[in-house]
Amino acid sequence: MLVAGDFYPIALPVLNGNEKKYVMDCVDTTWISSNGAYIEKFEHLFAAFCQTKHAIAVSNGTTALHLTLLAHGVGPGDEVIVPTFTFVATANAVAYCGATPVFVDSEPETWNIDPRAIEAKITPRTKGIIPVHLYGHPADMDPILDIAQKHGLFVIEDAAEALGAKYKGRMVGSIAHSATFSLFGNKIITTGEGGVVTTNDDQFAARIRQLKGQGIDPRRKYWFPVIGYNYRMTNIQAAIGCGQMENIDWHIERRLSAASEYVKHLEGVDSLLLPTEKEWAKNVFWMFSVVLKDGTEQQRDEVMSRMRERGIETRPFFYPMHILPPYKHLQQPDEFPVANRIAATGLNVPSHGALQTGDIAYICEQLKEILAGL
Repeated sequence: MLVAGDFYPIALPVLNGNEKKYVMDCVDTTWISSNGAYIEKFEHLFAAFCQTKHAIAVSNGTTALHLTLLAHGVGPGDEVIVPTFTFVATANAVAYCGATPVFVDSEPETWNIDPRAIEAKITPRTKGIIPVHLYGHPADMDPILDIAQKHGLFVIEDAAEALGAKYKGRMVGSIAHSATFSLFGNKIITTGEGGVVTTNDDQFAARIRQLKGQGIDPRRKYWFPVIGYNYRMTNIQAAIGCGQMENIDWHIERRLSAASEYVKHLEGVDSLLLPTEKEWAKNVFWMFSVVLKDGTEQQRDEVMSRMRERGIETRPFFYPMHILPPYKHLQQPDEFPVANRIAATGLNVPSHGALQTGDIAYICEQLKEILAGL
């Protein structure tokens, strides 16, 4: 089985390439801080994979969002449209800029932002839209881009959870003007902590690079024409990232294989709604996520508790932004019936590259037994 003691974690980084070799090279050469050859190499590998001109490595996915919003000129008084069903970083990054996140409900099949609900939330203060490619499935980008063009808005892809996913044959991260990724330890590839901004815009990329390095003038040492941030990635983190990117196809294939096994064991369970893959999408299944069709939040929590007793870690879905204390005053909760339902009854099961077919069979067996006893 996967882990000694028969414990199945929700996520587990797999470092099965040149990660250790490259990290030791950083240590041996003393290039351990935010300068070094691995940063440039990692950025090149990442940009080539995402089919973009630029990939800028930063300290994490949240700072990637913050920098990208700043580079788009977001500030106090502005509004940015985001899905209510997302990780809190999407909304927080908007708030960091002094702007207001405006929430939109989910569409019921992919659980991503519902393009049909976006236009009603646009006001004279709206500056942009951040669709999130949730749990590995891309958002429906074409109607979002059409709305943005009609109203003169920017679009940032929050691709934190979807490296390698595709929308109508295009890599996420290359579809909108700019995109952001997370490289936290539970993501498809990891640098421990880390993030990336992708874009094809030379001037925009230069702006991101300046802002992430305290705002320094690239041609004048210790001259800071703008206020910037210390949002840099270290060479050691980038070294890990290089080892991960060299095996990116393997990492993605392991997620797809795990998802296929889960579907094989769970597709006949009437009480579960399984994740989808639209005909125009490639879902990379960052997390394998299920919803209790007619269940309650209490039943979902009971399932998670019983799975834990059997040595299987699960996680609830994200809380919608509109019920969190910092944001609940912004909009009425009854505006978001889809997000309210799936957030209350959804859970994630172990999803990572180290899972074997026997592990997944066991996890599914325990889940089905627990569901049958509710």
